[in-house]
Amino acid sequence: MLRVHLIGAVSAAVLMANSAQAADEALRDRLASVSKGAALAQRNCGMCHAIGARGASPNPQAPPFRNLGERFDVDALGEGLAQGILTDHPAMPEFRFEAHEVVSIILYLKSIQAKQRVREDAAGAVRYVAD
Repeated sequence: MLRVHLIGAVSAAVLMANSAQAADEALRDRLASVSKGAALAQRNCGMCHAIGARGASPNPQAPPFRNLGERFDVDALGEGLAQGILTDHPAMPEFRFEAHEVVSIILYLKSIQAKQRVREDAAGAVRYVAD
């Protein structure tokens, strides 16, 4: 009987270790994606927009990225990033990004929103929602 309990305890420990390792890998992947999104934002948008959690935009008329959640659903910006962002002013160039780049940019944008709260949807996925 002791052997059965020991096997069960070892199996549980292995499952927990594997689960923790998978969670660590998922977190590393997410952080890497956020970092890629920050680099893409800096390279493509930083000449006009404040792309970080602080600071003024180089172009005073370009909204800081940390405030986009006040005006838009940040998750919904992905379609525009993939298909090309068009604006009402001619100074902003049209941008198109690959699907993996869109994911990274959206994750980055969600991570820097000035006013946000974390909410889980019905499926348990975490979403950042601007207040």
